[in-house]
Formats: sequence, C-alpha cells, structure tokens
Amino acid sequence: MASLATAEACDTNVALLSSGDLRVLQPVFQIYGQRRAFSGPIATLKVFEDNVLVRELLETRGEGRVLVIDGGGSTRCALVGGNIGQLAQNNGWAGIVVNGCIRDVDEINGCDIGVRALTSHPQKSNKKGNGEKHVPIHVAGTLIRDGEWLYADSDGILISKTELSV
Repeated sequence: MASLATAEACDTNVALLSSGDLRVLQPVFQIYGQRRAFSGPIATLKVFEDNVLVRELLETRGEGRVLVIDGGGSTRCALVGGNIGQLAQNNGWAGIVVNGCIRDVDEINGCDIGVRALTSHPQKSNKKGNGEKHVPIHVAGTLIRDGEWLYADSDGILISKTELSV
C-alpha cells in the first residue's frame, strides 16, 4: 500500500478537516515497530487493563487493517506485547494504535508492523475477556468508528471517514 504523508494530506484536504471528515489525533503517541508509516481501515476495540479481546481480534486475518484500542489511557499495565505484535504481523495487520501501554519493546520494534502507544510498561494485563469490539471509541480527543481509515507516519495520525487518495 502506498504511503500517504499526513502533513501533505492535511494540506490538500482542508475542506475535509473543516467538516470533521478528516481528523488529527492529539500528539500523545510514541512510535514503535518497523513500519514508521502505515495505513488501513480501522477495527476498533474498547478494553481496560485486559487484553484477551486484543489477542482474539489479532488472531483473525488483518487484511491490511489497523487495530485501534481504546485502553482508557491506562498506564498501569501493557495491552500489547511481543507475542501479540508477532501475531499481528503474521496475520497481515498493518498496525496497532494503543491508547494505553505496550511491553516487550525490542520485540515489537522487530515486527514488520506499525505500532503507536502512550508508553511502555513491563507488567502484563488482566485476562478476563472484558471489553467491546467494533464500537465507536474516543482516543486522543477524537471519535473513531470501526471501518474508518487511519493514516500514520512520523508527523502524526489521521482518521478519515473514507479512504484518501495518494
């Protein structure tokens, strides 16, 4: 998939930014993984300190999608680790954005996916299976819906109602 520069996308889509059809996430995320730039249709997940549903979704075929996890911004444990990062890579996911923490940073940095997270934390999450898949979520000041498109690079992260042309 051709990479779309987020700065250029903002410059050439002022009307979409004004209407809210293109939104910029607040710059709160750290960059991990081998793909500095990634994009794809969004699958949403809402969990809190529990990563059972994270693994469950990433065990499915990614087909170039991006998993956006609303982890409530918790910095008390990690929702994604090296094994889950490898699983996402192997199943064809383009990336993962975590409103929360990751761990096994060196392993995730070795994966051919893009990952954004608030920070890292060495403790694993709970394993109760609580949460909701494919629901509207609020991350970094922005409402994000399942099926919208995400574009990420070193400048930031964009959410678009529809796929943008390069």
